[in-house]
Amino acid sequence: MSIRLNKHIAQTGFCSRREADRLIAGRRVSVNGQAAGTGAVVGEGDTVLVDGRPLKPRAARAGRRHVYIALNKPVGVTCTTEREVKGNIVDFVGHEQRIFPIGRLDKDSEGLILLTSNGDIVNRILRAENGHQKEYLVAVNKPVTDEFLRAMARGVRIHGQTTLPCRTARIARFGFRIVLEQGLNRQIRLMAAAFDYRVTQLRRVRIDNVKLGVLKPGQWRNLSEAELQGLLPDFSDW
Repeated sequence: MSIRLNKHIAQTGFCSRREADRLIAGRRVSVNGQAAGTGAVVGEGDTVLVDGRPLKPRAARAGRRHVYIALNKPVGVTCTTEREVKGNIVDFVGHEQRIFPIGRLDKDSEGLILLTSNGDIVNRILRAENGHQKEYLVAVNKPVTDEFLRAMARGVRIHGQTTLPCRTARIARFGFRIVLEQGLNRQIRLMAAAFDYRVTQLRRVRIDNVKLGVLKPGQWRNLSEAELQGLLPDFSDW
């Protein structure tokens, strides 16, 4: 039985499917001695190399359970697995297993981000991203008005589309809370900019049932079983 190459790579635990797609596009993956193209499939007996090295099957990692962690990402850390990028999140965490972030949080933002060693789960969660609540605390450069909050909640035109309706609430003269169910690039900053507000601080404090809690910047913890089931109730290979 044949499967997509990116899924095969992810199933070994080497990286996520999204990262596998980047490796394939960069001509860093070969199948049976030939550089693989986007959309390639592989079957039993095919030899897959990444940067000229064979992938270790998951069975070779016996006794090592997948890890799922919550990190309080500080400002300045970049959510990439590319080790040549200074301040990349993988080197910052320094976990013994190969991990990668689920989604992203801008370099100039801080707060909760999830990471895992399970390549299978990353795309499952990202595909359901528009159903996952993400809560942020936001500071801006001028007083927050009721009109601004109502306009943000209705939806704002960015990236050629109108954002989904969301929840907003004032928490300080220059601060507000916002709960989104989508994850467009730099969404909150661009939404605020549409009303001539500049975000001065942005911290994510919750993803669905996973809360930042008392984690200090730079600290991380393992997710609980209840948190994992809350993220994807039908997934059994935790």
